[in-house]
Amino acid sequence: MGSHPAPVDVAILAMPETTASVIYGMYDLFRSAGRDWQWLTTGVPGESLIAPRVVSVEGVPMQAGNGVTVVPDGDLESGPAPAVVCIPEVLLAPDEDLHHRFARPAAWVRACHDRGAIVATACSGALLLGEAGLLAGQDATTHWAYCEALERLYPGVRVHPRQALVAAGEGQRLVMAGGGTTWLDLTLYLIARLIGVEEAMHVARVNLVDWHAAGQQPFARLAASRQSEDALVSDAQLWIADHYQAAAPVAAMVARSGIPERSFKRRFARATGMSPLDYVHTMRLEEAKQMLETSDAPVEAVAGEVGYEDASFFNRLFKRKVGLSPAQYRRRFGGLRQALSRGFAAP
Repeated sequence: MGSHPAPVDVAILAMPETTASVIYGMYDLFRSAGRDWQWLTTGVPGESLIAPRVVSVEGVPMQAGNGVTVVPDGDLESGPAPAVVCIPEVLLAPDEDLHHRFARPAAWVRACHDRGAIVATACSGALLLGEAGLLAGQDATTHWAYCEALERLYPGVRVHPRQALVAAGEGQRLVMAGGGTTWLDLTLYLIARLIGVEEAMHVARVNLVDWHAAGQQPFARLAASRQSEDALVSDAQLWIADHYQAAAPVAAMVARSGIPERSFKRRFARATGMSPLDYVHTMRLEEAKQMLETSDAPVEAVAGEVGYEDASFFNRLFKRKVGLSPAQYRRRFGGLRQALSRGFAAP
């Protein structure tokens, strides 16, 4: 009998700022590769083609960010040099100071990459690549709420907030997924890359995993609407939250501010990262999303309700900003909301 190739060694980094669901969710999908499809279709388990292991700085049981106790398989230096390093999310506020906070794991990640490992991150875990000095001049993505922080903390990185998955660097050995459950996409991508597309499809079918084809674009603009510390701009934000349907809302905000239009626009953009008009569009589109999810109103009526007289312009703007047409968005997220709501409906 011929010998089987050794399973690919994948180290999943556990820290107090990560959640057990992502750590062990990735672990389970990797372990499934080569094993479960054969088991379900023939009754005989196959051999796992990937050998995941959980590592941490100290290698001792620890409480993860969601309160679950994680028991690592070893510390950072135990076991062989991994072929792949996976970094789950980092549960920190987007504006939190990271200086020297992750010095040891960042140095380990850098050393693994220098030895030729693929380094893959889920969600806000991309911040650790920045701490490791691996993002200068590179394309990247992260959870939509952390995109601005990634650009601010690590100059030179090119952040793509709408993309659910980015592969970058020499040999595309830096792989980043966006927010939430895009760690599923990341894990399937790595299985396809390490073992083959067919095996990744087997894992997806066994676990009913659906690729996040729409990426983060339906959600990516929301983070920029946070309240500014600039009192004048904050006042404009509070006003527009209640008057986004108004005609000529930017002119109204300028008049309300009491400063010249050019000065207001410059100050607003500096405080929020968006022009006043783009901010108005964001407010309107967020409200339109809610209406599309929760009502059966025609798209033309939704457009008018949020401030757009020209429904065709609304359709084009929505598609450009959200990545889906209003009708596509309603089908995808309205159906999800209805399905979830049925779970709470009275019998």
